[in-house]
Amino acid sequence: MSSVDERQRLHAKYKRQVKERGKPFYPYAMFHDTVMSLVVVVVIVVLSVVWYYSADDTEPGALGPYYSEKADPGTTSFVPRPDWYFYFLFYLLRIFKWPATVVIGTVGIPTILLIVLLAIPFLDRTTERRLSRRPVIIVTTILVALSMGILTYKGATASEFVASEVVGLPEEWAQEQGFAGNELAVQGARLFAEAGCLTCHTYLGTGSSNLGAPDLSEEGTKGRGLQWQIDHLKCPSCTTPGSPMPPYAELGDQDLRALATFLEASKGSK
Repeated sequence: MSSVDERQRLHAKYKRQVKERGKPFYPYAMFHDTVMSLVVVVVIVVLSVVWYYSADDTEPGALGPYYSEKADPGTTSFVPRPDWYFYFLFYLLRIFKWPATVVIGTVGIPTILLIVLLAIPFLDRTTERRLSRRPVIIVTTILVALSMGILTYKGATASEFVASEVVGLPEEWAQEQGFAGNELAVQGARLFAEAGCLTCHTYLGTGSSNLGAPDLSEEGTKGRGLQWQIDHLKCPSCTTPGSPMPPYAELGDQDLRALATFLEASKGSK
């Protein structure tokens, strides 16, 4: 008996059993699932409305406060981390660095794993229920789940970028650029390393070049001046129309001056 004949026989058996003892999946089960999904959505919406209108900036409401404390947009110590279900992708970005191979880690590998999982029902169409007689699909499923689990664990326990990768860099930059005696420039170098600037910019071979952000190793040779640097940090799109760089005015005048001094002191490796 061919596989097509076997599926037709099983389908006819299913239809016969449904007619004799039960109801078909469509539309009965689908209707119940749809109703329960709507109920869940309505409950979530109602709870969200109650939470939003019963709380304010100072007093918690029936379902808790808006937040425990307000975010500080001028912080230089906060290191963002993803939610737990993105830890596997977070760790893949530690393995595949920008720009050469980042597409492999963010798009290629997750897409391949997802396709494998979606293809399993179409690849394994046997009616055999014993796991020992379905080795290919079982091994494939285990390997996919194991790889996701390991990547999630590694992402959850990975050391922070600031703690592991930028410690000591400002002092190295100061020596290499020749501004080790300029304390304000060294302070600006520390801010540059800790405030996430290396996420988009590169500096003496460190960091990532994203969204067209330039290398700043020789920024001081362009003759823009200290005040231009400060104004640019406060409002990048005001001094450079169309710039995607976010404003850093919240850092405060002292930190902005330190960053500007660092950039003006960056005249290339000595």
